[in-house]
Amino acid sequence: MLSELKAFLLRGDVLALSIAVIIGGAFQKIVDSMVNDVISPLLAMIIGQPDFTGVMLGSIKVGNLITAVVNFILIGTVLFMLVKAAGKKPE
Repeated sequence: MLSELKAFLLRGDVLALSIAVIIGGAFQKIVDSMVNDVISPLLAMIIGQPDFTGVMLGSIKVGNLITAVVNFILIGTVLFMLVKAAGKKPE
């Protein structure tokens, strides 16, 4: 049973997945910092604080959803730019 566990844990796809999760967690910190420390303050200087949590439709807090969608779009944009920059070949 111990040898089966070792064989399972050392399979290529398990190791690759675990490495991807660890690198993804580290990369998430970079993206979060880019959005929270660079992009959001720039947006705040241009259009005011990009926080919609106070927006309500009656007693429904639609502002939280709007803020989550805006953050998703910002994170997606930053990821797209980072992936494009990493994939560029030197000329």
